[in-house]
Amino acid sequence: MSARNVLATAHRLSWLVLIALVIAEFITDLPGPGWTTTFLPAAVVAALLLTTNALQARAAAPVGEPREPVEVGPPVTGRWTALNSPADKVPSHGTHVYGQTYAIDIVAEPEAADGAPQDRPPFRWVWPVVRRNRDFPAFGAPLLAVADATVVVASDGQRDHLSRNSLPALAYLMLVEGTARAVLGVHRVLGNHVVLDLGGGTYAAYAHIRRGSLRVKAGDRVRAGQEIGRVGNSGNTTEPHLHFHLMDGPDPDAARGVPFTWRGVGVPANGETFTVDAVDALDAVDAVDALDAVDAVDALDAVDAVDEVVAGDAGDAPGRGGERVVRDGRPGVVGGAG
Repeated sequence: MSARNVLATAHRLSWLVLIALVIAEFITDLPGPGWTTTFLPAAVVAALLLTTNALQARAAAPVGEPREPVEVGPPVTGRWTALNSPADKVPSHGTHVYGQTYAIDIVAEPEAADGAPQDRPPFRWVWPVVRRNRDFPAFGAPLLAVADATVVVASDGQRDHLSRNSLPALAYLMLVEGTARAVLGVHRVLGNHVVLDLGGGTYAAYAHIRRGSLRVKAGDRVRAGQEIGRVGNSGNTTEPHLHFHLMDGPDPDAARGVPFTWRGVGVPANGETFTVDAVDALDAVDAVDALDAVDAVDALDAVDAVDEVVAGDAGDAPGRGGERVVRDGRPGVVGGAG
């Protein structure tokens, strides 16, 4: 277990002890003055909690010179808006933990007709307190592999909860639900998620995926542009959206963030809207297909060369003299994920 994993575990244990002390104060009558049985231990644990939190963030921070951004394909198609973007600040989510130094959140923003209200519901101060996921255009949107990769984590089964895009619901998320998820571990923070091994020590994380929508499992090979799941609202989230980041390892508790740029898009800033056409998203696939086609043609040329030699040796054999034999092939076809 790495030092970063130890710190993550210590951080969660500190939370558990602090919560247990608070509960004990209300349900039991411990002997001695209250400050010695509850307040003092709680203060010590709170100090330990803050210390482990700071050490955990420091251990996850990038070291040395920043890496060059890794160019990958966009993980979605359609019209989207960026939130919590590394184009505006680093770390983009206020912390380096979970390998999310350069993470980005994106929400779907379909084009609205002139005078028509936006499809995406706005934040409300009081009412409605929560909304159903189907009210948000991002919910159920396809998620695409950003490169040819191997699936190393495919976690499913967590429910898609109601939105938290009102002040009361947001307060509940920040003070109660978010704390509980942090105690339970990174998988409860990310919700249903996928981690792809892109090669070269780079891994792509997709968080808050819709329950039951995963089309891949650990060990599968995927191609750039292949659908791997759908946008959901699982984990520590206010509304259906995609949380995406690159990191240098498969375990978010032990990984450091890696900068990224989306091919044809770059890194959109906070509030910036961008559009990815389906054709654009397939450009990466076409590039791979083109390379495969070249390899296949080279292989066929080698076969043809052998055929020509054989044909020359055969002399004037019927149907072969000087004729180039063309064989059927399907260049660029590779196996997909199950």
